[in-house]
Amino acid sequence: MSEPLTGGCLCGAVRYTVSVPVEKLVACHCTDCQRISGTGASINAIVPSSAFHIVKGQTKVFSKAADSGNILHRHFCGDCGCPIYSQRANAPEVVVLKVGSLDRHEGMKTVMNIWTRSRRPWTVIDETLESFEMGRPAARQV
Repeated sequence: MSEPLTGGCLCGAVRYTVSVPVEKLVACHCTDCQRISGTGASINAIVPSSAFHIVKGQTKVFSKAADSGNILHRHFCGDCGCPIYSQRANAPEVVVLKVGSLDRHEGMKTVMNIWTRSRRPWTVIDETLESFEMGRPAARQV
């Protein structure tokens, strides 16, 4: 990767860079992700916190216990409401980036579906991908 990935919110108040390649994406079908995205799933990339940097603006945070029981801090633009990333309280070393907020998407592919037990009946899931009814097993981190 020659230059960092960039991204931001809908209104441009929050901008960020990611200094590692993003290739593997995870579709989360939990009810919280459905509500936060306004769709059937949230498409995410897991990146090291050290590789993610906000370069403009500041996010607002909404914290809540997820279905897994983990406290999840959801970061979003306070002006336009665009979701940017989330972070588990017990795993501050990683950021779960909402990839729809990236400026470029070349070379990225969804490789896994999680929380499929909550998927909406109209959501189509690629049967060739790994899928888990709940969260991904610890040994199967992307």
